[in-house]
Amino acid sequence: MKQRFCIIAGTGMEPLAEDFRYQSSSEIRSDTPWGQVPIRHLSHEEVEIFLIDRHHSDLTGKRTPPHNINYRANVHAAKSLDPDLIISVNSVGTMVEDFPPGSVGLVSDVLDLSSRPMTFFDDVATHADRTSCFSEYHMEKIKQYPERGLSTFTGIVSAQSSGPQFETPAEITALRALGAHVVGMTLGPESRLISEIGVPHIALCCSSNWAAGQTPNDPYAPIDHEIVSSQASATRSILVGCIECLFDDVKS
Repeated sequence: MKQRFCIIAGTGMEPLAEDFRYQSSSEIRSDTPWGQVPIRHLSHEEVEIFLIDRHHSDLTGKRTPPHNINYRANVHAAKSLDPDLIISVNSVGTMVEDFPPGSVGLVSDVLDLSSRPMTFFDDVATHADRTSCFSEYHMEKIKQYPERGLSTFTGIVSAQSSGPQFETPAEITALRALGAHVVGMTLGPESRLISEIGVPHIALCCSSNWAAGQTPNDPYAPIDHEIVSSQASATRSILVGCIECLFDDVKS
């Protein structure tokens, strides 16, 4: 039976499908109670890859901002694909020198104190366990291939920001004091919902910029979205190399 992986990605990852090796490709749509979700399906040997753009880009290039993303539709669609693993790919701002822009790492935990309530169970009290949000088995599998470019900085805690504006230096200082290493705008609600559906999950974060006030020797350096997107996109080869480590037929 083919392995099945669902990748939910965003900023800078629009061309991600073309970075994978595949024998066939198709576009499908998943109908969910919260609307349709476009999915790119790639088939290669013993692997099926399903790619969901969490921002649902349209033909004009218009992208849904983080606070309006249809997270329930995306995660419901991912679940319907019966994947062995869901992989979140998130562009993040970094607060630590050991994880500079251009790095790709594995998120170990999420600090989310800002997301609105997010659940599939609005009418029935259901409390999903989030003690271990991410699959240790799959993370260890990736770590076995250090030559693929994964950062050696481990134990990454990703803080959730509501967006769509970038954070202020004071907010970043507070998040650092709470134990965060990186900050993004999408993993919080996504991971909450995935915790409810019983599918193994990992999150790969792509360091795309220094968080506000953290640029070495230039604490007043501005953050430009186009540069952030370009830097995130530049990490795609490392990202794909890390994901391919999960394929049983991977060659080192």
